[in-house]
Amino acid sequence: MHSPFLAPDQAIAPLAIDYQHGDSEPAHSHSCSQLIHTVCGVVEVHTALGTWMVPPGRGIWLPAYVEHSLRFIGGVKARTLFVDPLARADLPAQCQVVQISPLLRELILVSLTIPAGYLPGGRDERIMELLLDELRLLPTLPLYLPEPKEPELLMLSQQICRDLSASWELEEVAARLNISSRTLSRRFQRETGLRFSDWVRQAKLLDALQQLAAGNSVIDVALALGYDSPSAFSAMFRRSLGVSPSEYFSQSEFRSPH
Repeated sequence: MHSPFLAPDQAIAPLAIDYQHGDSEPAHSHSCSQLIHTVCGVVEVHTALGTWMVPPGRGIWLPAYVEHSLRFIGGVKARTLFVDPLARADLPAQCQVVQISPLLRELILVSLTIPAGYLPGGRDERIMELLLDELRLLPTLPLYLPEPKEPELLMLSQQICRDLSASWELEEVAARLNISSRTLSRRFQRETGLRFSDWVRQAKLLDALQQLAAGNSVIDVALALGYDSPSAFSAMFRRSLGVSPSEYFSQSEFRSPH
């Protein structure tokens, strides 16, 4: 069945839409794949597998038929591509937060000016074909928090996310659950693919991205997440994403008149 977003014989349909802080979209899915590129603001995406956080200037790839809900933090300018999942055989098959290259960013912006009924064989078609080629090469970013399915571990993960400032040492948590730390570690890694300490650190990182996007200072975010100092928080952030929080949220690279 053809997607309502795509005209007949159309492989890509671009859409520009802006959201206010706190806006959301309930769980839904599309018969086409989707790339959401955030020019500014942060988008939280939740599926049955877990949560993805999309910072400014980055994007998220959502394959066709994956049910997802969206929450918008800060004023979000979203530039979306709806893509025919059969347009290329090797388009990404999994949800993933992705880096948006300068070339892809400009192609997305130009695509917004191209009418749906563009003629084949010309510049407009070549731009859309190049867009499809670039979508095959999206570098992934580590901004995903997998959700355990086992009820006891799911409840634990929800408790952690509600109180990220608390101490969540493996041995202490295992003792509260009346199991050995080795058993908890093994079960948590089997369910999420991450070591327990790495999962907690990832939860703090994703929460930090939300808080920073909402305008909170680095020192306030560090204290809210239980770090002893802003420098300790910034060191974690840099280890995870390669740059400091202030560098990561610099808007100068992503400004656009579109």
